[in-house]
Amino acid sequence: MNRQKQERMKELVDLLNRAGKAYYQDAQEIMSNYEYDSLYDELVSLEKELGMTLSNSPTVNVGYQVLSELPKERHEEPMLSLDKTKEVEGLKEFLGDQNALLSWKMDGLTIVLTYQGGELRKAVTRGNGEVGEVITNNARVFRNIPLKIGYEGELILRGEAVIGYRDFERINEEITDVQAKYKNPRNLCSGSVRQLNNEITARRNVRFFAFALVRAPGVDFHNSRAAQMEWLKEQGFEIVEYHMVTRDTVEREVIKFSEKIPENDFPSDGLVLIYDDIEYGQSLGRTAKFPRDSIAFKWADETSRTRLLEIEWSPSRTGLINPVAIFEPVELEGTTVSRASVHNISIMEELELGVGDEIEVYKANMIIPQIARNLTRSGVRDIPAVCPVCGGKTQIRQEGNAKTLYCTNPECQAKHVKAFTLFVSRDAMNIEGLSESTLEKFIARGFIREYADIFHLDRYRDEIQSMEGFGEKSFQNLEASIEKARTTTLPRVIYGLGIANIGLANARMICRAFDYELDRMLAADQEDLNEISGIGDVIAGAFVAYFKDPVHRRRLEDLLKELTIVEEEGAGAPQTLAGLDLKGKVFVVPGSLVHFSNRAELKELIESRGGKVTGSVTGKTDYLINNDVESTSSKNKKARELGIPILSEEEFLEMTQGEGQ
Repeated sequence: MNRQKQERMKELVDLLNRAGKAYYQDAQEIMSNYEYDSLYDELVSLEKELGMTLSNSPTVNVGYQVLSELPKERHEEPMLSLDKTKEVEGLKEFLGDQNALLSWKMDGLTIVLTYQGGELRKAVTRGNGEVGEVITNNARVFRNIPLKIGYEGELILRGEAVIGYRDFERINEEITDVQAKYKNPRNLCSGSVRQLNNEITARRNVRFFAFALVRAPGVDFHNSRAAQMEWLKEQGFEIVEYHMVTRDTVEREVIKFSEKIPENDFPSDGLVLIYDDIEYGQSLGRTAKFPRDSIAFKWADETSRTRLLEIEWSPSRTGLINPVAIFEPVELEGTTVSRASVHNISIMEELELGVGDEIEVYKANMIIPQIARNLTRSGVRDIPAVCPVCGGKTQIRQEGNAKTLYCTNPECQAKHVKAFTLFVSRDAMNIEGLSESTLEKFIARGFIREYADIFHLDRYRDEIQSMEGFGEKSFQNLEASIEKARTTTLPRVIYGLGIANIGLANARMICRAFDYELDRMLAADQEDLNEISGIGDVIAGAFVAYFKDPVHRRRLEDLLKELTIVEEEGAGAPQTLAGLDLKGKVFVVPGSLVHFSNRAELKELIESRGGKVTGSVTGKTDYLINNDVESTSSKNKKARELGIPILSEEEFLEMTQGEGQ
């Protein structure tokens, strides 16, 4: 019997280590969190029963050695994991007669910050608990980290870097390969914090929440953790929400925390309880893996049994086809759920997941529906040989530790979600309610295959209204926006087609040159287009090549049947600039734009009027266009030193009498 248990122990160690390596090093999931915790608890139980622990057991190894090009540094004090409980009674037992701080256990990446002389000097990730990665340059661009503080001594503190759910969804829409790499905010945060280029980190909106003070010589905290937290707040740090509790009040406070979860934007995977009495906590020492002054509380996940109805295969812009479990609806944590992402084929195989199986489902961190276990395990079958969107052949690939399914058709509509995103954007058809993520879902379900299909989403009204995030009201709003978009202008249509190198400004130039007559535009050759001022060989070639394709022509014909084309305001009037002669003028455009789709489009407009756009501010620069006029950026500073006017985009547009709007 013991032999069997030893073999099971070895099997569990291997399984958990593989899952841990995939999660921490490769940002992949090969099993659910629920299953990992269940197997981990089984391993702990076996180790206690047998009185033995393997050297590579995850119960004694804090983490995995991180692999990257970032420099490494050993922590002055090891960063241990926390022992955990899922029972409030366990918290009461831990508390005894002590006061303690109960706070969120945020699900991100733990960071150690060091300040000297009031300035941020160093930031290091937790890494494997002993050695972390130096990410100082990245920490400097976190959304809320103070770069200077009032305290002049050496301050060392710990906190959690996190990316909120809203930002996670936004970033998912912007990052081309995110579906294949990042499955949750924690993994995205890890990838963002560990970037080699901190410009990428800055765009990810990472926030830092302090949860522990390690060192601050010369400050009297009156032996209180709470005093430390309040002092950190005074220094300008955002701290984790915490409540002071006793044995008598802890249960009530746990309930209060749980009630906030549905409204929280940040991910959390439980709570942390730490003694307020610093000296008492330190006197308890630590085990090989856990400190004795604190404990983690993990929510006892509410589970429900249901039956798997189907596996829906959902293609993404990367070609990755994600399996989604559709099951009989159940109530979990106060809401009705009927679907859960399975992430990849490896997890399906681990669960031996087949249609008709009886499964247990839960909400990870009380938010995200997931499959906890499969009770009948009939086995994986019917992995699609063709893509559900385009019918192209599929391919199973091994990516690190995970098997994934891909569509091999380069023309698959799901891979062109960016084109549809441009089509519905403000400067094109201006359809509100069709974000990139929504378009991706609609394309994956076959609602949209070409541009004209967007104007017939009413065919799928019932299905859309039953989708998560949609309802009757949101669909009505979407329908109204689509109907409004049916009346538009020809330049917006041309721009919305996504022809290479043709922005809205160039689309207008071409339309004006042909008196807004589409037939003449489609019949034009490259020479005809080259005669238009501001249209060069590249743009002319792209335009002609696009409309030579009979598929593109047919799609345009289908689209035009849905639209009413009206004349632009001022279309027949000569285009002049009020008070601003661009001929020979030099512009610098460093920042983000609102009224133009991108910097290239504004550049097109300026150059079409005889101006020039350069990358740096010099004595030859005439205007700097920057929406943040008061910015202290190097370009703004240089412009002020040289007496160069700084224009907002709005000011520039006023000068150009609405050009580009």
